[in-house]
Amino acid sequence: MKKNLRQLLRLYLIIDLNLCGNAGLLETVRQAISGGVTMVQLRHKDGTTDDRVKMAMSLKPILANSGIPLIINDDIEAAVAVNAAGAHVGQNDMLPHEAKRLLGPDRILGLSCETEDHIQLLNLDSVDYIGIGPVFSTDSKSDHAQPIGFDGLAKLINLSPVPTVAIGGLKAIHMNRVFAAGADGVAVISAICGQPDPAASARAFFKVNER
Repeated sequence: MKKNLRQLLRLYLIIDLNLCGNAGLLETVRQAISGGVTMVQLRHKDGTTDDRVKMAMSLKPILANSGIPLIINDDIEAAVAVNAAGAHVGQNDMLPHEAKRLLGPDRILGLSCETEDHIQLLNLDSVDYIGIGPVFSTDSKSDHAQPIGFDGLAKLINLSPVPTVAIGGLKAIHMNRVFAAGADGVAVISAICGQPDPAASARAFFKVNER
């Protein structure tokens, strides 16, 4: 799976139970998969590890045989418990080398990076990809850093020794600019999660010129 990581990052859905709307968690993911998402991250900041384990276990049958990795946000214990493909941590979460030690070498670990310093301090033995942003301001995360725009995105991508995914207020209309900046893909929440038709919303990201 790691061999195809750049391809798997192309359309990275971060699923948030609080934003799923009437469709709910499972139906949103089902529809998003049919629309072409390539990776799914479970983010449930308000829940416990037990809550995240239960949610992840309910997602696994939907993702089974799809080739789509399940990543758990900021809960290494839950990721290990459900045998997820990996986990994602932020700058203020568990240290990447410790997270990787607990996950094991075969699982994917992603790290959020917002500045040059964050990237220059990367431990390449720990981190498999980085999420760079926010590109734009977003309501999906109230405490996000100052938006970096596409120029800032390109600058940080140029410094990265590992695959990159752009995040922060991005929509399908931004896909060409994300690729032009050098990113391997885009991570989205509200552009798919909570939309009336998650499948159509996902497909819209593929209606752009390929690199």
